[in-house]
Amino acid sequence: MNRAQYDIILKNAIQSEIAAQKFYGDVAGKMKDAFLKNLFTGFVSEEKKHQEILEGFRAAIPEKLPFEESRDYHVAEATPDPIVSPEMTPTDAFALAMKKEEEAMNHYTHLAGGCTDAKQKEIFLELAAMERDHKRKMERAFVDIGYPELW
Repeated sequence: MNRAQYDIILKNAIQSEIAAQKFYGDVAGKMKDAFLKNLFTGFVSEEKKHQEILEGFRAAIPEKLPFEESRDYHVAEATPDPIVSPEMTPTDAFALAMKKEEEAMNHYTHLAGGCTDAKQKEIFLELAAMERDHKRKMERAFVDIGYPELW
């Protein structure tokens, strides 16, 4: 893989993070509940951090991205897609966030599956691992708030 190919991968990943910021910002704008508005505004900040990380990678072109693999319990896959509304519950808000992270994780995994270049494939898998970790965090919050009897 050459520098231009690597740059394209990172540029596309940055655009995905910008799209996620817009999505979460739009959802935050529709929320009447202050907690949910703050929650989705926080997601915008998180996605902005991801964008900045990727922009740093793009500027430095590191040999290997510093993300560890995390276990996936597939909570998002077993949860129906919530409908965005101003009356959205915290449980639905976390469900929405984990579904969006699942979508990003699957996107990067799919791109890795189509790569013939080993380095590009590794980058896509590392990006998928990063999104899997975000998904896991949202799933944990979803279970904690949606099933308080478990704790």
